[in-house]
Amino acid sequence: MNHHEKLNYLEYPARDIMATKRFFEAVFGWAFTDFGPEYSAFDNQGLEGGFYKADLVSDASKGAALTVFFSDDLIVTQAKIEAAGGVISTPAFDFPGGRRFHFTEPSGNEFAVWANA
Repeated sequence: MNHHEKLNYLEYPARDIMATKRFFEAVFGWAFTDFGPEYSAFDNQGLEGGFYKADLVSDASKGAALTVFFSDDLIVTQAKIEAAGGVISTPAFDFPGGRRFHFTEPSGNEFAVWANA
């Protein structure tokens, strides 16, 4: 649903859109709508968004915003990410209110997952 002046859509680059789609389908159960060979959109994930073909990556250490997922079970989510070809880039660590880790998906974009302490 669209709300005036609220966050509505995210876009990420993807070196390999098909690999990125397979990863998010396997780990998070996402479904995609393709708009040609160089753009694929997702919805019903808290925010809507898409992946566009590019040789860029979203990397928080270089100033990109970090998109963070919530998990009821950090260990299970981490195992699903690794099984689907994701790479843990920052091992799980404690922070006030919880615990989280960072990962990259097959196109190299960085995301994080957190859980309550």
